[in-house]
Amino acid sequence: MPAAVWLNGEFVERDAARVSAFDAGFQHAVGLFETMLAVGGRVHRLDEHLTRLIASARALALAQSMRHEPLAQAVRRTVERSALPRARVRLTVTGGDLNLLEARRAQPAHPTILISAQPATAYPEEMFERGVLATIADDRANPLDSFAGHKTLNYWPRLRALQLAAGKGAGETIVLQVTNHVAGGAVSNLFAVRGGTLVTPTARGEEEPGAVASPVLPGVARATVIDLADRAGVGCARRLVTVEDVLDADEVFLTNSSWGVLPVTRVEGKAIGAGAPGPVTRDLLERWRADAGMAGA
Repeated sequence: MPAAVWLNGEFVERDAARVSAFDAGFQHAVGLFETMLAVGGRVHRLDEHLTRLIASARALALAQSMRHEPLAQAVRRTVERSALPRARVRLTVTGGDLNLLEARRAQPAHPTILISAQPATAYPEEMFERGVLATIADDRANPLDSFAGHKTLNYWPRLRALQLAAGKGAGETIVLQVTNHVAGGAVSNLFAVRGGTLVTPTARGEEEPGAVASPVLPGVARATVIDLADRAGVGCARRLVTVEDVLDADEVFLTNSSWGVLPVTRVEGKAIGAGAPGPVTRDLLERWRADAGMAGA
């Protein structure tokens, strides 16, 4: 598999990309990551991904001194070295060689930084032409969890939920909050379309003053779609979204940086709208592909 790997300041062979057995990412899942799409050597929305990563690193006390431009240069160099026409880029930052039980060491001195560029996942076009089934996950997102809404390495619950959904023939699973409001997909953000306008769950950082923090990740693809919808004259409300908002919607779609805009045409046993991708979803999918450099894909 063609790939390029950058580890702590230098390129290494794929099989030589190793970290310490005592790395905090391995020992305690202390770390953050970003998954990005690169097309023709250009990383889609790189600045937005790095801004989110650095903000989370500071908020969660992972690292206070990470700098945007050196990280951006390392990501671009990794993509260039891979020479892939379309790449899945993963940037991982862990707590480094750290024992969290040592109370005297509150901050890691040397975080581990790993960047890899591999061939991007090739999703069947049928997924976008026909839409996918989404299930409802058993787990709930908790707004009182201060780590919710950040892209941490503790991703096992989400991946397990996705595995269970796949076992039912679904393309994603919808995660609810403990209040039974919608959080989003296991690995995506959710939008519902009603009367030609969008609604999406409020994300971390978008709450009204005095409101409980949101456990929803402020997705980069989500922000891109809101921007593209605004340019197209389509409004988007960010608020608490109910299950009824989803089931009674004209259209539903999910966003992440790998697939862009993914239509949902059925949730459990309920067809969404006409049971086929709707006009707003199709338009935003094409706009997202053009923004990512994938026009005509």
